[in-house]
Amino acid sequence: MSEAQTPRPSAAESTSRPSAAESTSRPSAAASELLHSATAAVDMAREAGAQDAWAALSRDRSINYTFRDGKIEKVEESTSRGLGISLYVDGRYSSHSTTDLRPERLQAFIKEAVALTRALQPDPHRKIPDPALFEGRPTLDLERVDPAVAGVTREQREAWCAEMDARAHADKRVISAESGLFSGDSLGASASSNGFSGTWEGGYIGYSATATVREGEDKRPEGSAAAVGRFLAALPEPGKVADKALRRALERLGSTKGPTLRATMVVDPEAAVSLISRALGPASAAAIQQGRSYWAGKLGQPLLGDRLTITDDPLIPRGLGSRHFDGEGIAAKRIPIVENGVVRNLYVDTYYGRKLGMAPTTGSASNRVVALGDKDLAALIAEAGTGVYVTSWLGGNSDPTTGDFSLGLRGHLIENGKIGAPIGEMNVTGNLPALYKSLVALGNDPYPYSSLRAPTLVFENVQFSGT
Repeated sequence: MSEAQTPRPSAAESTSRPSAAESTSRPSAAASELLHSATAAVDMAREAGAQDAWAALSRDRSINYTFRDGKIEKVEESTSRGLGISLYVDGRYSSHSTTDLRPERLQAFIKEAVALTRALQPDPHRKIPDPALFEGRPTLDLERVDPAVAGVTREQREAWCAEMDARAHADKRVISAESGLFSGDSLGASASSNGFSGTWEGGYIGYSATATVREGEDKRPEGSAAAVGRFLAALPEPGKVADKALRRALERLGSTKGPTLRATMVVDPEAAVSLISRALGPASAAAIQQGRSYWAGKLGQPLLGDRLTITDDPLIPRGLGSRHFDGEGIAAKRIPIVENGVVRNLYVDTYYGRKLGMAPTTGSASNRVVALGDKDLAALIAEAGTGVYVTSWLGGNSDPTTGDFSLGLRGHLIENGKIGAPIGEMNVTGNLPALYKSLVALGNDPYPYSSLRAPTLVFENVQFSGT
């Protein structure tokens, strides 16, 4: 039932498509129709013997164009529609899904699902969310649907892809380039047997580009860039995305394996999204209850260094993760997660909250906003003097139980307060809580194309492994 962001398999490491988001208090006719069907599914479950039920119907549509080296390579358009239903039967719980929404087939499907649920073991912690959690749902317009996106024609999409392709090939050393344009919209509704009723609508559009250049006999440096958002007017021109991809590829020319050293690490905002996501990954009641979170027992205690403040804010207009309620119907509100390094809240859904004796907050993240500093990247690089500027991560892992991590990276040396020679084939290792305690500065430049708005991060005394 919870909402999630579906990663875009594109060039940008930290870019993702926005999740479906709730509509304002006056749903469209299509959303109202889905809500009627969700309510009917709940009624079917009750008639079949379920004490409680929660039904969610959704319709998702996506369009993807891929352009490679002067021609369209692929055009994909897909539409999906389905029902998910959670059943609470005689102290037992199960969830089911189907794409066959014909009334007679749906009724038989739900009847069988209720019978199957009766065969399961009871689970006293599985109960339908308390209706008190639905109260106080915000009604402000979060602007998640841009009418201009629906008006983008096939010809315009092809023209934008062709423009990105030409810009990505603007250097004679380019041997291959790929560009893409992707968009989509979501529509849905949820209803419950204990009074919940809500709809959502949302849309997105974005571009991506990748350029590969030749260096010598066997090296093929690559650069990529992407931009995605709710509103078309808020995005850069497609050609500028391709320009950035090409520039990043050319900046990789002459890259060597970096040295082994302990030094200042400056992390680009786009790479910072991934680094902060790793830190926040185990910040949930589910992870704690299952014994796989270093956040366990840390409520009200310092954990991530006194420079870091992060708020989960679902009420940002046009935000990629904005919503009026989460997948359990919990009314959206701003939630401080970390304040000056101190843990203030966790992501607590109703099920794991009951298991741990914790009050629910929300079961899934919306927009995570990192409090900013007052300097831009250039100023932070100048202050660092020497060190390593990380532009992207290349694989690696982190242990959610301990926070220990090892990440591959590429970027540049920082020399005399300026971005220097490109480097790669090196790792940074350590422990996430310890790393964030070495955070000494943040930029004023949050990455705009993600639901996690992270700026440049500066860490001191970081261990790098290279030559």
